[in-house]
Amino acid sequence: MADTPPTTTDIPSNDTDLSPVGRFLRATEIDTRLLGMIGALMLIWFGFHFYGVIVNGQGFFLTPRNLWNLSVQTSSIGIMATGMVLVIITRNIDLSVGALVGVTAMVMGILQVEILPQYLGLGHGSIWIVTVIVGMTLGATIGAFHGWLIAYRGIPAFIVTLGGLLIWRGCAFLAAGGKTISPVDETFALLGGGPYGAIGSTGSWIVGLLACAGVLWMLYSGRQNRRRHDFRLRPMWAETFLGALGCGVILGSVLLVNAYPWPKGIIRQWAARNDIEVPAEGLFISHGFAIPVLILIVVGILMTILMTRTRFGRYVFAIGGNPEAAALAGINTRWMVLKIFALMGMLAGLAGVVASARLNSATNALGLLDELYVIAAAVIGGTSLAGGVGTIYGAILGALVMQSLQSGMVLIGFDTAIQQIVVGMVLVFAVYLDNLYRSKSK
Repeated sequence: MADTPPTTTDIPSNDTDLSPVGRFLRATEIDTRLLGMIGALMLIWFGFHFYGVIVNGQGFFLTPRNLWNLSVQTSSIGIMATGMVLVIITRNIDLSVGALVGVTAMVMGILQVEILPQYLGLGHGSIWIVTVIVGMTLGATIGAFHGWLIAYRGIPAFIVTLGGLLIWRGCAFLAAGGKTISPVDETFALLGGGPYGAIGSTGSWIVGLLACAGVLWMLYSGRQNRRRHDFRLRPMWAETFLGALGCGVILGSVLLVNAYPWPKGIIRQWAARNDIEVPAEGLFISHGFAIPVLILIVVGILMTILMTRTRFGRYVFAIGGNPEAAALAGINTRWMVLKIFALMGMLAGLAGVVASARLNSATNALGLLDELYVIAAAVIGGTSLAGGVGTIYGAILGALVMQSLQSGMVLIGFDTAIQQIVVGMVLVFAVYLDNLYRSKSK
């Protein structure tokens, strides 16, 4: 009798020797490193909050206002961290990203404040569009130049980007003679957040419901693909749990951002401009999701698709796993490195857009030490400095961890020196954990 083809099953019988937690993790396929990062994030959040309760009698960390501001502060670092994942996976490093934020922000500031209004008119609707395109193009051009020096001239990435850190920081200073350029275009400033740089309650619910639909569609299409290729299926309870968890986090986020109202002064200004009478009890107008947070989410989705669904992403992991074997397999590794650094530069330009819009100005200090936080975010998020391993969502979560540490230390009154010491210790500890994890997984 001929053998019958195997059929898809939910859980193989040999899972009975695992613990209940092991069976749960195997059934849901949740990344244990992701759980570790979420646990560390919760520890940081609750730790800072209860420290405030003990010292001041009131916690300030786990409030809608602080968490909303935290999400905005994380945006620029998170955007760059998604690109740093690719750089580190291919066994390179980019120390110039903070300087790129500074120089692109300064060029964009000069462009929209001093140059474009002369030709287009003050407040013209296309000023912000031209500015964003120029900033991202400049970042991509500088990044491509770095990649060319690294890939085609054989200069180590550490040296090229360290030189770039100094060069572009100096160029940012010389561009405006050390002056601060402000205020930026009103529409451009919305890209940095604030009461007007958010989509409000209704827009947030629309985004949240669309995101929930996306989560459910991903689970459904993933299950169909597994069945089509005779891969093992997750049990239905695991699919249901993942869907409920994803939608719960999304809808919880919507409730959180909608719980943070506009300040009373902003409401009075808005009401006066629109001839609206403010009642005695006041008006409650929700911020909703900030625009820079939505930019980060879109970048994260696009970068995840790039890394997991395209040939480019497969080539990135192949180069990181074994550069020599990748070259022998026909991958143009030098051209890939140039494109990766160009992408990193473009994302740094986009981070410059968000950072300068948030400050409503371009300053010489913009992006200072951002390279430290970006690299730390990628490493904390599970990107291995040995190359070949990394995830986009991990880097974004790592950026949130880093920004939570910094924000919490500011709230409890730690000075800058202590903050830098803690960040440095966290970075070293993250690399140690990565080495430990890789040694145990061999």
